[in-house]
Amino acid sequence: MPESPTPSYEERPGLRPGERGERPAPEGQPAPPLTAELAGPARQLFGDALPLAERYVAHLADTGIEWGLIGPREAPRLWERHVLNCAVVAELLPRDAHVADVGSGAGLPGLCLALARPDCRFVLIEPLERRVEWLDMVVEDLGLGNVDVVRARAEQVVGEVSADVVTARAVTAMKNLLPLTMPLLRGEGELLAIKGRSAPEEIRAARKVLRTYGGAEPEILTLGEGLLPETTTVVRVAARRPR
Repeated sequence: MPESPTPSYEERPGLRPGERGERPAPEGQPAPPLTAELAGPARQLFGDALPLAERYVAHLADTGIEWGLIGPREAPRLWERHVLNCAVVAELLPRDAHVADVGSGAGLPGLCLALARPDCRFVLIEPLERRVEWLDMVVEDLGLGNVDVVRARAEQVVGEVSADVVTARAVTAMKNLLPLTMPLLRGEGELLAIKGRSAPEEIRAARKVLRTYGGAEPEILTLGEGLLPETTTVVRVAARRPR
């Protein structure tokens, strides 16, 4: 993939192993345990950052629910339905990529990917103040030097944030997502949208918008087969420079 322009957000060093796990875990509602079934996949996806991933899940189960970013019913299935479901997308990121996560919310998938891929840089784009405050708090607690958080709507940072990859999960349908994400790629790179069973229908409904924003033919990828109890569906759309 061609080298992307230098991003406008502040460059900071990535994760340093000596900084991991030095603070006490957040107090409050206990995080769901990492079961024997999920421990192997979690180690494979997060590697040395697994202790930080466990701390992140503890944040989700505690302040994430308290602040309204995660529904209480999701607490028992945070690992399999949310965190691992997002982290498996890390295999699609190029080495040292600049990644923009649109509508980050509770850091899904942005923070999961930042933990799994410390070689990459991430900017989490989120318009709601309370969610931005939560993301800032968690990023600081985890000591993530490869993450920046920006309070804005995606369309407000076009020209300021430039990415090799744009990610999104549960933001909006493809026909609405493409106008928000493709301009951040500046004619090269790709969108990785985590979707569900409606992916083929969303692609059909987005054909006209896809042509308008210069996207290549979308691919529907299934990740995590043989590794996770629930696979992840990703719609990958490569950007094409205008002729």
